[in-house]
Amino acid sequence: MRIVILDGYTINPGDLTWQAFEQLGDLKVYERTPVEQVAERAAGAEIVLTNKAKVTANAIQALTSLRYIGELATGYDNVDIKAAAERGIPVCNVPGYSTHSVAQLTWALILELTCNTAQRSAEVHAGAWVRSKDFCFGHEGLFELQGKTLGLVGLGQIGTAVARIALAFGMKVVAVVRNPAKYNLPGVRFVSRDECFGESDFVSLHCPLTDDTRQMVNASLINTMKPSAYIINTARGALINEKDLAEALNNKRIAGAALDVLSAEPASADNPLLKADNCIITPHIGWATKEARERLLDESVKNIQAFLEGKPRNVVNSPS
Repeated sequence: MRIVILDGYTINPGDLTWQAFEQLGDLKVYERTPVEQVAERAAGAEIVLTNKAKVTANAIQALTSLRYIGELATGYDNVDIKAAAERGIPVCNVPGYSTHSVAQLTWALILELTCNTAQRSAEVHAGAWVRSKDFCFGHEGLFELQGKTLGLVGLGQIGTAVARIALAFGMKVVAVVRNPAKYNLPGVRFVSRDECFGESDFVSLHCPLTDDTRQMVNASLINTMKPSAYIINTARGALINEKDLAEALNNKRIAGAALDVLSAEPASADNPLLKADNCIITPHIGWATKEARERLLDESVKNIQAFLEGKPRNVVNSPS
């Protein structure tokens, strides 16, 4: 059985092993694969695994040996799941592997916005404390989380983990979900999207990218926010209209933003957020702790084993 991993580098840059996959078949790992080379590189493969490499309908039709597509991630918008279903090919993802890691980064970003630790450390290393007339400096911009309101758009596993940490900080938590009745998280109040953005001191995005949520954070919604509020996004970059957010930041319409994702990754040089005021950007690292990547590989192997046993798991499409 031929197994092809289209873009293995970000998952395993050398600190993990592919041994479990090698035991399942003849394995070929590419560090990166552009969309125009997917069909060529995966030719003859029965199992194709991808993290961010695009597997289009054309590639799926060209890969006549293909029986299974494994998404080495939770999100699967890079795979044409409808085309795969029409071929009877299951697409299986890995939910939940990075919950704690993404929640951790979400709070690292929020705490950076409230404590300015990187900026203060840079100032100290540049000699500002040595030159200071007082025993401390840099009071401006510091504030407590206690009593502030965190708004969550989405309350899946990651959103729930973020909410629990917020409650531990003594924050108020509001959330936007489709069906509040199915949730039972004491301390969380369910509100509309407009209420969430209007009431919150921080709004953190933890929802999937869909037709309904694409660019939902736009000028109209941002204008409902407090001037002192912040936006945090560790979900998908395209949830935000980046031009509108950059303008809001530069015009001091809101206080700041912290983003681990952008609409185009790697970042486009002309992305307006790269030069926006008070905008922290990290390079999509929330999922990438070693522990999370280990879980991702372990669960991906289990997905393949389940498929080979005729009982596929974590299927995100409906193969005929």
